[in-house]
Amino acid sequence: MDNRDAIGSWLSGPRAAAEEAGVDFGYRGEQLGLPEHGPGSIARPGRRLGALAVDWGFGVLIAYSLITDGYRPATSNWALLVFFVLSVLTVGTIGSTPGKRLFGLRVVSVETGTVSPLRAVARTILLCLAVPALIWDRDGRGLHDRLARTVEVRI
Repeated sequence: MDNRDAIGSWLSGPRAAAEEAGVDFGYRGEQLGLPEHGPGSIARPGRRLGALAVDWGFGVLIAYSLITDGYRPATSNWALLVFFVLSVLTVGTIGSTPGKRLFGLRVVSVETGTVSPLRAVARTILLCLAVPALIWDRDGRGLHDRLARTVEVRI
């Protein structure tokens, strides 16, 4: 066997090589006891990014029209604060932001199924830092979700 086959090519990556060798990774969310498809399954990245874009758009719109009265250098900072408050209040109470609701998503706790306000604050702080949200595990959960012990699922 060639070492390149064991490592995987730069196109397929090491996961594809491992799957060809017979390793079974399962589906996203299997380790968490979630279904593979349908309601309650792990949210796909496209829906998550769409929901994030809608929520960020709300933050910018509110900051632009109500707080800074037009675009100024501080508009982005205010938009981040509005996004933070919106996320903490809505995820900590009903489990969805307006963008998540629009895309059919909900944030749930891995253990209890509901997100406490404290977990919502921790998750949102990490999400606003952006870097934890860009590091994903094999289930597709960002580091912000892993540290807050939450998961974003389809409704």
